Amino acid sequence: MSKLNHPIVEQSFAIIDREVGEHNLNPQEYAIARRVIHATADFEYLKLLKFSPGAIDAGISSLKQGMPIVTDVTMVKQGILSLVAKTFNNPIISAIEQAEVADSGKTRTETGLLRCWSQYPQAIYIIGNAPTALLTLAEQISKSEIKPELVIGVPVGFVSVIESKQALAKLEIPQIIIEGRKGGSPAAASILNALLILATQINDIN
Repeated sequence: MSKLNHPIVEQSFAIIDREVGEHNLNPQEYAIARRVIHATADFEYLKLLKFSPGAIDAGISSLKQGMPIVTDVTMVKQGILSLVAKTFNNPIISAIEQAEVADSGKTRTETGLLRCWSQYPQAIYIIGNAPTALLTLAEQISKSEIKPELVIGVPVGFVSVIESKQALAKLEIPQIIIEGRKGGSPAAASILNALLILATQINDIN
């Protein structure tokens, strides 16, 4: 049990554990999946979440080092603010907040993401809403020798969503993806918050 979890959250986790039963995830992967299920009440995430080798360790290490966290939209930022402040106090930058007006031919999120990339290419990136931002991020990573510590690529929707996740999956970087059309800001924030909890538990052990 984490000191950072509200008792009602722990009660919810117990219910989820009973309903999930046996599964094929390792303990850290399951801790992340369980928090996403808690946020969404959708047990399908147990199968949709995909972790590249070393992704969780990379995320934990970079969080503990105070690495900046770049989100695509404000809702993801708001979803992680409280727990980040209680743990490692990483800087959090929302891409869309970096662009009051979109550049020609781009969305505001794309525009802001490019500005974030120019300043924080090694950051932790969390894309929970905008597939255009994930496509742009994947393109920048493919052209750069500097790589992000971790990319959480979980946009939701119907246009360019699957394509953006496939573009990320082709890159040899630490990444956590939700396959298919599902995802969204609550799921994205849940993944990062789960990593924060895991990182504090490792601190407690050490």
